[in-house]
Amino acid sequence: MRVRVATTILGMAAVLLVPACSTDTVGTTSDSAPSARTGAQADAAQQAAPLSSAALETRLLNESDLGRGYLRKSERPSQHDDVAVIGCPALSELGGDAATGGALSFPRKAKADFTYGGSSSEVSEELYSDSANKLSDGIGLIFDAMTGCPTYQVVAGGTPIGMASQKLIPPHELGDEQWSQLLTFSTRERSTVVKQTAIRDGSLLLIVSGSPALVDRHLDKALAKATATS
Repeated sequence: MRVRVATTILGMAAVLLVPACSTDTVGTTSDSAPSARTGAQADAAQQAAPLSSAALETRLLNESDLGRGYLRKSERPSQHDDVAVIGCPALSELGGDAATGGALSFPRKAKADFTYGGSSSEVSEELYSDSANKLSDGIGLIFDAMTGCPTYQVVAGGTPIGMASQKLIPPHELGDEQWSQLLTFSTRERSTVVKQTAIRDGSLLLIVSGSPALVDRHLDKALAKATATS
């Protein structure tokens, strides 16, 4: 099964074109494996039926949830520039789509992108729904490939982008499985730091990406709304 990267390299590369650079900091790195809940709660979550894209859309955060200063961005059209991944065989083997795809290849999905305070700070939320095993295998494949290469380069539409990946300690108290990484995108002009954290809770997969401070600020809120039953 081909799986497309959760956060697009080209989408994040666009952030590099703005004047400001991210200065957010993050926590300690770790190679620990994703944790899992046990007991009846986890069993019930595993058996939950997948939600439709329309249902997922209602569970996304909105400006009211985020607070003052946030503005939802219109969805960017898909880009199809030629892409080459240099220096990361695992990611190269997944194909060009793995470096530039706008979403994981699950049919049930929803996404929202926000800017904050009129600055270069951004945060995005993605929701997917499928069987627990498919979600786990799909996101795990991508995170393993990306965090397995400390540095590599992506050439997108003729533009070279230096990449650095760093595995982070995921928030083990949330959901059934967790993944987290820090990505640094660099060109000759500037660099941008992006944090990406994924939480699987039963048949739901939540991915929050963007400025590290904003990801940390809204992750719990995003999961609570995504998994609310009423």
